Amino acid sequence: MNIELLAKALAARAQLFDARHESALRLFNGFTEGWPTLAVDLYAQTLVLHDYSETPEADSQVISQAKEFYQSRLPWFSAVLLKPRNAPSSETRNGVLLSGEKLSDKIREHGVWYSVALQINRDASFYLDTRNLRSWILQNLQGQRVLNTFAYTGSLGVAAMAAGAARVAHLDLNRTFLNVAKTSYTLNGFPIHKTDFQTGDFWPLVSRMTRAEELFDCVLLDPPFFAATNKGMVDAKNNYARLVNKVRPLIADAGRLVAVNNALYVSGAEFEQTLQKLCSDGYLEIEEL
Repeated sequence: MNIELLAKALAARAQLFDARHESALRLFNGFTEGWPTLAVDLYAQTLVLHDYSETPEADSQVISQAKEFYQSRLPWFSAVLLKPRNAPSSETRNGVLLSGEKLSDKIREHGVWYSVALQINRDASFYLDTRNLRSWILQNLQGQRVLNTFAYTGSLGVAAMAAGAARVAHLDLNRTFLNVAKTSYTLNGFPIHKTDFQTGDFWPLVSRMTRAEELFDCVLLDPPFFAATNKGMVDAKNNYARLVNKVRPLIADAGRLVAVNNALYVSGAEFEQTLQKLCSDGYLEIEEL
């Protein structure tokens, strides 16, 4: 039964594969496709199996079946990485190589190269579910000044650079993540200006930009579900409006704010209601969903 689910999902994605095997996509989303403990991603020629079972060891036979299924259907991939969410050690959660010797270190999407570091932490360094947003960025941000908050490995900002943005500033707490963004710049031949890669806490960084009266034509707000430092708390479920209000002074007249909801337990309707309340003063309006 489980293998039939994988086959059905693979068939539905048949048109998304590229001839050179450079792209990235989610092959199977078990949460919505009938196998809640499994998700399967493809990054160029590396298969990534996400095991969400409570006891990963007990699920080893199932993982083996999934691995064998994809090896029979996609014989060209060169490595398989397993990421068991509930493994006891962070090293294991970051990924165990099941087969192959070298993981893919870059992917190509919409003609743009992105560096990936598949074992950088529990996820795989590149969020596949913002593919359509990156497409929107490519089509809309030419010549714009862009601020990429909570940049992580910078994929949204890299897309903005590929669009021909006048400037892209990346903010993230982790320098290692921003170094991945710099590698993406190098892959695409984009110039690297160190001042556009700022490491630090969101709250003081944005405050400093506000005091300097910096302005951007587009602010990308893609926060984690929850994060806390001694400078402040990010809680996408309970204080998203505070995040929006924090960056509002940085948005130029007629500029855009791109707001992303990463909170699994916040419905689309609830999130839209939050945005509508923010628009009640007349200074913001929802342009597109």
